[in-house]
Amino acid sequence: MPKFVELDDAVTLHDQLNVSDGEPVILVNLFHVAAQDVDQLLRAWADDAAFFKAQPGFISTQLHRGIAGSCTFLNYAIWESVEAFRTAFGNPVFQSKLAAYPSSATASPHLFRKLAVANICVA
Repeated sequence: MPKFVELDDAVTLHDQLNVSDGEPVILVNLFHVAAQDVDQLLRAWADDAAFFKAQPGFISTQLHRGIAGSCTFLNYAIWESVEAFRTAFGNPVFQSKLAAYPSSATASPHLFRKLAVANICVA
């Protein structure tokens, strides 16, 4: 099972899961794992992704790995709403899947929304 580490000391994932506004949300989850456990992490993540893909409100996901032999991974997933993610994340089936992650793994899930920045990006 991974150790969960918050990305934001002021706003926890638990705090974010209490939002109920029906707006789309992006899950960013950073994983760190020992080199010898990379294959186990990838198997566990693929199994989780297949579970999430079948859940209402799931849109897409993409896993990224740091380059040059890095054992840091970044998952980027899009959900229709916090409510949809909260339901899937709290599902006992998903929660039981966490045991498949290596004990060396840390996970830092956090929810985001796109921002508009003038002349740079649109929301």
